[in-house]
Amino acid sequence: MQHVLITGGSGFIGSHLCERFLSEGYAVTALDNLVTGQKENIKNVLKHPHFEFIEQDVCDPIDLRSWKNLKAHGLSGVLHFACPASPIDFEKIPFVILKVDSIGTMKTVDLAIEHKARYVLASTSEVYGDPLVHPQTEDYWGNVNPVGVRSCYDEAKRFSEAYVHTARLYSDLNSGIIRIFNTYGPRMRKDDGRVVPELCMQAIQGKTLTIHGDGSQTRSFCFVDDLVDGIYKMFQSKESGPFNLGNPNEFTVKEFAEKVVEYTGSKSKLSFIPARADDPKQRKPDITRVQTKLGWNAKVNLDQGLKKTIEFFNL
Repeated sequence: MQHVLITGGSGFIGSHLCERFLSEGYAVTALDNLVTGQKENIKNVLKHPHFEFIEQDVCDPIDLRSWKNLKAHGLSGVLHFACPASPIDFEKIPFVILKVDSIGTMKTVDLAIEHKARYVLASTSEVYGDPLVHPQTEDYWGNVNPVGVRSCYDEAKRFSEAYVHTARLYSDLNSGIIRIFNTYGPRMRKDDGRVVPELCMQAIQGKTLTIHGDGSQTRSFCFVDDLVDGIYKMFQSKESGPFNLGNPNEFTVKEFAEKVVEYTGSKSKLSFIPARADDPKQRKPDITRVQTKLGWNAKVNLDQGLKKTIEFFNL
């Protein structure tokens, strides 16, 4: 049996990854300090015989001697998905974000090199900043403000990509980098400040939907099941990337808000408030590279995924 370590394993995306790898016959160790992750997210796998949860900060020294899965199966993969990723986190815990994408990346890379394990880094479309190129291809270098309110996240992810790429070139790291575009679905934090949970919860609670900016800014929403499928394909490959992973269907935030009102049956109105600093005006992935190299496509459309997400938020 092969064994993978998933950092951030009790988070939104990480918990879905744990389930996917277990269903594919892997042993899985999830490492999470629960700063933004929740044990509730992994309740369905906590008693799985090949699942282990380690509550720990990935930036702290990692003692592998007690890991049952490591003793039994070695380590064939490391997926580094630990990192707070919402706008409210950028302001509340910026140093946590900077550490997990620098120190945490270095520690997990060292672990992968030591065990000759496949390494997948969760990067982000935020490396493109407020893009001047549309749609965004992996060859675009970005338009990032290095001293803005989002820089703790944007620049930390850019550093983590540089570190992983350098380790691949000079330390024989078997690595792949994915750049995640707006992803949504069950297990998102209801209060995390991102557009999907923020507007869905406001509609469910009958509140006014607050849109940052004039609503003309665009996003491309990828359902979490599609994203996880792309991550798994990347892990199984020998590709280095970086690859964009996202749904290329583009919507304005105003259009998205109107869909939320429709599918929640809410009578909420829309309200427009000042835009967040450095918030991208356009966001759409060019996925030609991942389509060609991995045969991956986003399959779940926004109507289907939004209904499932609203069902979760209604629980």
